[in-house]
Amino acid sequence: MARGRASSIELSEAERVELEGWVRRRTTPQGAVLRARIVLRAADGVLNRVIAEELGIGPHTVGKWRERFARDRLDGLSDEPRPGAPRSVSDEAIAELIQKTLETTPPDATHWSVRTMARAARIAPSTVHKVWRAFGLQPHRAETFKLSSNPQFVEKVRDIVGLYLNPPERALVLCVDEKTQVQALDRTQPLLPMRPGQAERRSHDYKRHGTTSLFAALDVAMGNVIGRCFQRHRAAEFRKFLDLIEASVPADLDIHVVMDNASTHKTKLIRDWFAKRPRWHAHYTPTSSSWISQVERFFALLTDRQLRRGIHRSTAELEAAIHTFIETNNADPKPFRWTKSADDILASIQRFCTRTLAEQRQV
Repeated sequence: MARGRASSIELSEAERVELEGWVRRRTTPQGAVLRARIVLRAADGVLNRVIAEELGIGPHTVGKWRERFARDRLDGLSDEPRPGAPRSVSDEAIAELIQKTLETTPPDATHWSVRTMARAARIAPSTVHKVWRAFGLQPHRAETFKLSSNPQFVEKVRDIVGLYLNPPERALVLCVDEKTQVQALDRTQPLLPMRPGQAERRSHDYKRHGTTSLFAALDVAMGNVIGRCFQRHRAAEFRKFLDLIEASVPADLDIHVVMDNASTHKTKLIRDWFAKRPRWHAHYTPTSSSWISQVERFFALLTDRQLRRGIHRSTAELEAAIHTFIETNNADPKPFRWTKSADDILASIQRFCTRTLAEQRQV
């Protein structure tokens, strides 16, 4: 660009509104914001040297964008195409790659990998990786799903979620379930503790020292847990646990119990127990819907924080660790916060079913 007098900038009303919008919007790239500021200040009659000092940039940068705008207006503020080698893969090849990924499988495997697809499509593995990443394709991943076939699914969801979001007055809402066959495991070699730059290490194989079953009742409102371990998992043990709950809660409150459809929860022994106690109200979750019982979240915390990496050389040690975890939880209970309404849950399931049926029709 030849040295000379700087071009005079005069903005139309539409151009000024557009440039000021670039400056105000948080989503505008910072390069575009800088160019807009340069042009706006130039339109106010400010010299290049002064604009450069205000914005902390070089005068040549101010002159460049002033001249680009004077010549091409708003289009001149866009980046010019960068030099480089032309694309070696056509749009048709990319479309064929995507179609092959979605609609076919290799003859000797259940899914494509980057290298097997690269060989089949006769393009570079790096290109396959870039295309898959750009279009969100992950053939190596697979997810599972399970839909309840319970004909009373909607009614049960509304009933249980209603207990969570709008519990009855003078009542206690408890989620009750069992974590069965909890294993007391001991590693075959001593634990190698964590140190700087090295994660904790343990042997892959283990010794099994028996199992226990944890019966737990979570107070939805307060976060307290009533828990007891039994060696067996039968209706007789479940009744003993119900007796423990009844002895542990205030006698003047109604008890609403959320539990699943396990056979131990519906035997004649248990039905008679509930029938003799009018203040107890049983609410059964839909089949294949354990996610709706909040005590499952407590079981997940117990597994992550105590059981998965724990070392227990007997069931007595295992049960002691479980009861210690429950006591620690009850010393400072934090209830889980249920946020979704029944309408939100049912609408989400409807969207999933509609999308799944549409995908099946396409296949």
